[in-house]
Amino acid sequence: MCTRGWVNSMHSAMVPSIAWAAGRSGARVAQGPVIPFEADTTATPAGDIDKMVFSRLKRLRIQPAYPCSDAVFLRRIYLDVIGTLPTAEEAKVFLPDPNPAKRRLLIDYLLERDEFADYWAMKWCDLLRVKAEFPINLWPNAVQAYHRWIRSSIKQNKPYDRFVREMLTASGSNLRVPEVNFYRAMQNREPAGIARTVALTFMGTRAEKWPEDQLAGMAAFFSQLGYKSTAEWKEEIVLFDPTKSVGGGSPAAVFPEGTPAQLLVGQDPRTIFADWLISPKNPWFRRNIVNRIWSWLVGRGIVHEPDDVRPDNPPVNPELLAWLERQLAAARYDLKQIYRLILNSRTYQMSCIPRTDDPKGQANFAYYPLRRLEAEVLIDALCQITGTTERYSSAIPEPFTFIPEDQRSIALADGSITSSFLEMFGRPARDTGLESERNNRFTAAQRLHLLNSSHIQRKLEQSSLLRSAGALKNKPREAVNEIYLGILSRLPTEEELAIAGAYFGAGQAKLREALVDLTWALINSAEFLHRH
Repeated sequence: MCTRGWVNSMHSAMVPSIAWAAGRSGARVAQGPVIPFEADTTATPAGDIDKMVFSRLKRLRIQPAYPCSDAVFLRRIYLDVIGTLPTAEEAKVFLPDPNPAKRRLLIDYLLERDEFADYWAMKWCDLLRVKAEFPINLWPNAVQAYHRWIRSSIKQNKPYDRFVREMLTASGSNLRVPEVNFYRAMQNREPAGIARTVALTFMGTRAEKWPEDQLAGMAAFFSQLGYKSTAEWKEEIVLFDPTKSVGGGSPAAVFPEGTPAQLLVGQDPRTIFADWLISPKNPWFRRNIVNRIWSWLVGRGIVHEPDDVRPDNPPVNPELLAWLERQLAAARYDLKQIYRLILNSRTYQMSCIPRTDDPKGQANFAYYPLRRLEAEVLIDALCQITGTTERYSSAIPEPFTFIPEDQRSIALADGSITSSFLEMFGRPARDTGLESERNNRFTAAQRLHLLNSSHIQRKLEQSSLLRSAGALKNKPREAVNEIYLGILSRLPTEEELAIAGAYFGAGQAKLREALVDLTWALINSAEFLHRH
């Protein structure tokens, strides 16, 4: 590893506001736009979302953050929509484009990229506990079938009500009807355990906190569910078993809001529950999914946490939540329409630098919150920057667990297939379906790995980005520009160029060593490691 004595000065010049915000103990109050992270304009409402958010901020006497710059938007939208960094070439196209509609056009483009299906399938696989080994035990062949169905549903933009109904009412082989794996991917397959899983996943509420009779009434809808093994390896049939009595001698089926269900003899109670769940009159279904999408994109739920919806945890902006629910119904459960509404809003496109020290600012979306990149997104970004690959393995090797070396982490189907990097950086175990199972808090071990590990150093030494920058050896400014665009999706500031130029020109290192040092400094910066 080359001497990095210059890095302190580089870091002090580089993204001071971002570095401050990543480790702040109190909020910084921005007095004016911080270049290159903010646009030199004031945030003004552009649609209904903004009117509702800004109106509440005004009542609270909280200033919204400035709009984010094009460079910040470019990086943010790629990470938030497809879990992937923009390339230097994509940044070169977007940043100088004078088209005032370029942000809207980029959003539409990214929603159709293949990586959109990969990234959001990963999100759903976390919630649906898609994992081959203990304690879920779907087994590898079922995991592959289930993941393929989830990803295809997202790729086809299947309406959300249909997506959920297909899972709740499915019967058949776990290998041939992949959606039945919903009923296998849970640790407790008793009716009450299934009811708790359904409530958490599709209603955003923790039914274990309900009164006993309320949970029992919902559990009755799943009391005629049966499981049967076959002679085929790892195959299991999930079926409606009419020989079981509804409720198994327990209370009759009652919807969670207290209305008794009218069931016919021989009718699968799951279909009755599914119809109730996706009904426009249901108080939970649409609220849960629009709140989850808002949380995924904006960094915090309107109801926070998104999987803890309860009467004593009200939405911070009820008007906004109700409006999003209506928009989903009007769009006939097309989730991409909700993505578009949020992503095109001024609220989403605000800077991460607060203009207030009021703690209510974060809860009311006065600025975009800093969040560390997920483990999968981070390792994919490092591989993209360096042109390298990563190795993944399963603790219990079986058929269907081979992973090609060029496999992207966001596209991994199985929560049991992992790497030491993913484990260290908080990838969820997919045991519970809770959002909180993912841990994005920085640890000392993570920082040391990025700073000093042979794993990262080998990637830097093999970097394709360095090779392309090194080809510009007679044009050091262009070489530095190339590295900044590839890693941070922006051009360096004049101050950053001056520091890099002084280091390169001082003869402290050969060109390649200097470029390795610069790359190392940037991937260890708060700006690279966080969504901002």
